[in-house]
Amino acid sequence: MTDDARVKRTQTLATAAKAKSQAKTAAAEKAIRTLVKRGEPITFQAVQREAAVSHAFLYNHPDLRGRIERLRAQARPIPAPTPPADEQSTLVLALTSQITRLKKQHREEVQALRDALEQAHGENLDLRRELTRRGRDTPRPQEREPC
Repeated sequence: MTDDARVKRTQTLATAAKAKSQAKTAAAEKAIRTLVKRGEPITFQAVQREAAVSHAFLYNHPDLRGRIERLRAQARPIPAPTPPADEQSTLVLALTSQITRLKKQHREEVQALRDALEQAHGENLDLRRELTRRGRDTPRPQEREPC
């Protein structure tokens, strides 16, 4: 093989590789735009899947990599700030106090219901005794004389 043929073949391969890389870059950019339009999260995996390119391709192209990382960071929800420890302890104390108060109220209500039930049982017993006493004083229906 002559040097001219080798150079020509090398140039052809380099041109083909460059065209392939440009096509993949265009596909990746189109995939990013598509994902943004659909409102889907922008991740390396999502772009790889949409553009049919490898992770390595995306990571090895600084422009694509930076763009994906920026869009990914924008899409992440900002975590709510955690309240300082003194606010947490104040909240815990307030809730503990409320629970204690509710428990006390519950115990008092239960005791009042038990007292009322005990009184009702006593009244019921008195009424039964009165009914029994009155039942002996009056003749029963079968003991009455026929008219």
